[in-house]
Amino acid sequence: MSRIGKKPVAIPKGTEVSVSGGLLKVKGPLGELVRPIRSEVLLSVEGDKAKLSIAKENILTRALWGTFASHLKNMISGVNKLYEKKLIVEGIGFKAEVKGSDLVLSLGFSHPVKVSPPKDIKVTSEKGAITISGIDKEKVGQWAAYIRGLKKPEPYKGKGIRYEGEVIKRKQGKKTA
Repeated sequence: MSRIGKKPVAIPKGTEVSVSGGLLKVKGPLGELVRPIRSEVLLSVEGDKAKLSIAKENILTRALWGTFASHLKNMISGVNKLYEKKLIVEGIGFKAEVKGSDLVLSLGFSHPVKVSPPKDIKVTSEKGAITISGIDKEKVGQWAAYIRGLKKPEPYKGKGIRYEGEVIKRKQGKKTA
C-alpha cells in the first residue's frame, strides 16, 4: 500500500481536476497543466478532494500510485502558486543578463553563452542572481539544473553557478613552502 497514494489530495477553490482520454488535466488561476496518466491508476474527484486508487494490486501499480499522487499535488500547487528556483552567479567577470527572452551568460569563456528558455518558463536576472519561475515543477527544476551545468562551481574559489543556499565544499589548494 502506498502511504502517499492513500491520502486524499485537497483541491483549492478555483482549481479543476479531471481525467479524460488518458490525460490528467489540472486547471487553475495561473494556467493549465496536462500529464499522461497510466490506465492502472484511477482518479476520483469528490467535492474538494481527489482520491487516487489502483486497478489491480502488484509492485508496479503500487509504485505508480504514489508517484501519480505526488505529480497531482505538484500540479495543483503549481497552477495556484509559481515554482521558483534561484541561482547565484559567482566569480570575477561572471554575469548574467536577460536580453529579450534569452538569457546571456558571461562565464569566463571566450564567448558569451546565449540560452533560450522554454516558452512556459520565466527568467529574470539581477546582480548576480538568476530567478527561474513557472507552473511546472519538473520543467523549472530541469532548466535550473541545465543552467547550473553550464558552469558548475569549482571547489577552490567557488566560481561558477550554484543554487541559492547550496554549500560548496572548499579545498585548500597548494601550500607554499
